[in-house]
Amino acid sequence: MKINNKYKNVIVSIALLTILGSCSDSWLEPKPLSFYTPENSFVDANGLYAGLTAAERNMRHEYFGEGAPIQTEIIQSDIAVNGCTDRSSPQRNMDVALLPDAKLNDLDYTSVGYYWDEGYSAIKYANLVISRLDNAQFKNEEERNAVLGAAYFQRAYRYYKLVHQFGDVPYLDWEITRPLVDLHSYDRWSILARMKKDLEFAYKWVPEKMERGRTTKGACGMLLMKVCIELGDYDQAITIGKAIVATHPLMTERFTTNKTKANTNLMHDLHSVEAKLDMSNTEGIMYVVSHTGIEGSAKMNIMRGCVPFWNGVQIKTPDGRTGTTEGQLAEGEDDPLMNLNQTYGRGIGRVRNSDYFVYDIWGEKEKNDLRSINNRDSWKHTSDLRYNEPSLKGKSPWYGKNIQLPVNISKADSIRVWYAWPHYKVFVPDPLRTRWDGGDTSWYIYRSAEAWLLIAEAYYWKGDLAAAAEAMNPVRRRAGAAPLVAADINIGEILNERARELFYEEARHSEIVRIAYTFAKSGKPCEVFGGRVYKLDNFSGPGGVNSNVKQEGFNFWWDWVNSRNNFYNKVAYGNNATFKISVHHVLWPIPATEIALNTQGTINQNIGYPGAEKNIAPLKVPETGTVMGPTGMDR
Repeated sequence: MKINNKYKNVIVSIALLTILGSCSDSWLEPKPLSFYTPENSFVDANGLYAGLTAAERNMRHEYFGEGAPIQTEIIQSDIAVNGCTDRSSPQRNMDVALLPDAKLNDLDYTSVGYYWDEGYSAIKYANLVISRLDNAQFKNEEERNAVLGAAYFQRAYRYYKLVHQFGDVPYLDWEITRPLVDLHSYDRWSILARMKKDLEFAYKWVPEKMERGRTTKGACGMLLMKVCIELGDYDQAITIGKAIVATHPLMTERFTTNKTKANTNLMHDLHSVEAKLDMSNTEGIMYVVSHTGIEGSAKMNIMRGCVPFWNGVQIKTPDGRTGTTEGQLAEGEDDPLMNLNQTYGRGIGRVRNSDYFVYDIWGEKEKNDLRSINNRDSWKHTSDLRYNEPSLKGKSPWYGKNIQLPVNISKADSIRVWYAWPHYKVFVPDPLRTRWDGGDTSWYIYRSAEAWLLIAEAYYWKGDLAAAAEAMNPVRRRAGAAPLVAADINIGEILNERARELFYEEARHSEIVRIAYTFAKSGKPCEVFGGRVYKLDNFSGPGGVNSNVKQEGFNFWWDWVNSRNNFYNKVAYGNNATFKISVHHVLWPIPATEIALNTQGTINQNIGYPGAEKNIAPLKVPETGTVMGPTGMDR
């Protein structure tokens, strides 16, 4: 039977996902070959693209499922903390939760280990395609370079995160053919310099128009902008950014079927499920795609993570009765607002927003901002919800009234159940399930709104504050905020705008760390902290045995998060609600098992964590050639 090429590629993709996906449990071990081996499938562009499907699926998993890894990035930042105070396991006291031998990849603890494991898994998938490129046949040089560029992007996307999460890390750049126990840490700056070259190639050759979920030219440009800024090439970042926003104009008019819904606005349109499927959406640059029936898909579960636990036993009416239900409504009740489950989603408060995110960033110039707490269609608070427990109807005057903060609720419980959240951003309907945790949707990885903000940041580092304000204003005008002027611009205002626009899209911890490294490398005085100057040589603090240092001046990440987040180092309500960060948590611990199993090499531990005393000078990635491949040291 002759198989249509379209379906043949799908079969190969699924087979390769089975082979490659199985590698995630042990990212350094080669796997037995089968019929669908690289030799059999990586013979042309279609086969190689199919190989990259594994890396693209890996991108998707960061945002989807219970306790999605992106929540770790959000929680270890200025905008939120883990609010599940009913258990002692989650990442709140980082002095305990972030240790090299802690549970670093566990749903009930943290996803720090996920980023290490899955980062290197995706790098392995990309390297496999890169290594097999010369054995494949292509129509022309353009097709070959497009495949190589897509693989370069997938690899650079992971290294970008790894060097901002873990600092100096092992550098793998070729197909793994045997277990590796002789790895070494490589200098993060040399990794970034090599990624810049790779991304410049990718930006030149990867097509602009690709299927949703695939690597695009714009995506390569977005990542290249960030690397350029950190390496001090601000003009190149600005040039690329201007090209991106010209190709991907912001959506400034209402669109999709959501525009006719009551109590919605343009922000609801932009972040709806429909918007991410709408091919007229010019703002989206790269997406991850997850829908029922697509291989490797998962539910978003974003409402479960971000919405308060309004269905907890803590929510009582003022006369002491159970106040809410996610299940059957009272007989005859037809007000949709009484169906809390389907109107807001059923949350558990895992991502508990800080006062900085909910209140502090919304000033007088944001009073009309559609993204702000001032717009009660966009943002909701537990007090907006109504008592809907069926047993209250006809028996309590509180039925149908707005929820009140229970007078006897503990401070720890209130953390989980009493706060505001950006409803417009996190509402993902889930009609296929009874409990609406968050259903099927695609999700933005990059939008042109972020490109505008990166342009603004590049101008900031150049000292051109007027141009920085001008670059931020298209995003602000679209949202209804008043324009900024040069006098408004500092790094704090740039981070404020990123928080306003990019919640649950940007890897917030990593982006603040990127800025922290830029301050330390450039020596630019930080106006937010009185002109403080940071240095690379003590970036993670003094280290040593007693390294839980909570002192200003070592790195911008700690100074910023500690000063903006109203929980860390300020709230201690017992073991389940004690929030702490230290200076060295700017970088996460390298998992102890990775260091221990690397018996013939040296993977450095980050300063401030046990084991750092054994560190040696990291190696540097060569400017050309490979480390592991035919032009380098063949491992």
